[in-house]
Amino acid sequence: MQHIKTLGELKASNYEALPVKTEIRKNLRKLLSEGKNVFEGIYGYDETVLPELQQAILAQHNIIFLGLRGQAKTKMARLLVQLLDEYIPAIKDTPLNEHPFSPISSGAREMIREMGDETPIEWIHREDRYVEKLATPDVSVADLIGDMDPIKAANMGLSYSDERVIHYGLVPRANRSIFVINELPDLQARIQVALFNILEEGDLQIRGYKMRWPLDVLLVFTANPEDYTNRGSIITPLKDRIESQILTHYPADLDIAMDITRSQVKLDAEQTENIDIPDLLAELVERVVMTARESEYVDEKSGISARMSIAALEYLYAAIERRGLSTQNASSRGRLTDVFKIVPAMTGKMELLYEGESMGPINLARMLIFEAIKEQFLSLFPSPEELARMEDERDVYDVFKLWFSDGNQVSLNLNASDEEYEKELNKVPGLRKMAEKEAQEDAEIPFLMELLLFGMSFFEIIELAQESTSFTAYDPLSGALNDI
Repeated sequence: MQHIKTLGELKASNYEALPVKTEIRKNLRKLLSEGKNVFEGIYGYDETVLPELQQAILAQHNIIFLGLRGQAKTKMARLLVQLLDEYIPAIKDTPLNEHPFSPISSGAREMIREMGDETPIEWIHREDRYVEKLATPDVSVADLIGDMDPIKAANMGLSYSDERVIHYGLVPRANRSIFVINELPDLQARIQVALFNILEEGDLQIRGYKMRWPLDVLLVFTANPEDYTNRGSIITPLKDRIESQILTHYPADLDIAMDITRSQVKLDAEQTENIDIPDLLAELVERVVMTARESEYVDEKSGISARMSIAALEYLYAAIERRGLSTQNASSRGRLTDVFKIVPAMTGKMELLYEGESMGPINLARMLIFEAIKEQFLSLFPSPEELARMEDERDVYDVFKLWFSDGNQVSLNLNASDEEYEKELNKVPGLRKMAEKEAQEDAEIPFLMELLLFGMSFFEIIELAQESTSFTAYDPLSGALNDI
């Protein structure tokens, strides 16, 4: 590349020109045969989406990713750049990335006629061969395809019939590249029609100019399901011309969901060094998001983006950091009660049905958090209801019932230091011992002690009252009996 600067030198190098889809196919075959991970940073799609995407590439198809928000559609499209050759040659100073062996515009052909083997060559990096456009209602045919430029015609003294007065749109400028349109249904129907010939015939048509340019483009589209919005839809003839439609989905596994969130969350060095969030607390954040996706109060056609998990975890770190600074603790540990502070990171990311709107986004977010806590409790500890029905099974919660029934209580101050907070939890006899049985590491023990208190409140063994800055666990019947 450093030595080849002219068309003659390129010919002498025996360079092989490949169409962009063939080029991507060739590089994918090489990576797959070497057992390399082609799409680094994509989680949960190993058995579903990625095999389909690889097959579409091997088939040299144009592609549409169809799925709800936050399902890595755009990220996968951008990762396709890795499958391009690092550099390709093009005729220098031409806007269409034209291959020196097969120029398509009159300007490039005329340059080669005049200069022959001395025609200058430039090398284009793979990052410059990716073009992305967000579809919006104001996008025009001129933006995507091109149009006549009267100012250029006047400045160059050319008639409007001359091809050189054309201003090329984004698609022709993406020749020999990957062109991505995000949110395809937002394009007006008449604009979608302009893409027909590019998809079916692989050529370009601009107004009344007599030309058939064989564009070399891999077209990739992303869209939400058509029944999600009223903004528009993909017209049937266009969908028919997109050879491969790949459906994306949310992660079904908690571990995969946590991997996605951890890979995307943005934290400062002070947060990662000074804040300890147990895995169980990070898991609880994912459970909250999964609970929201399944909620009857949330519009399932809209979906809950992975951005909610990411924003919630970042907000959780910030809440713990703030508490550590206000209590002068250089290091802070995440607590179960901290999860209630992620509500502001949730409310703007849920599209609610009528019942959810009636409840209000803040109340719904808190309800979802409580549901997720209950689900996590039952995944780790026995259900008090089931133990009560099993005559041969000892009720492990009896010791806690007895302690609270004597009028004892636990008050968890949300702004207390880690030491004060844990000291309050240790007041309940046997609570730490039961938590230790399920803990994978010492940092999880206080979290599990909190989880036990919340779990007992769900099954009305104790009452858990919340105030602005505290949770208080007590037995309401003990107070009533004392009054008598």
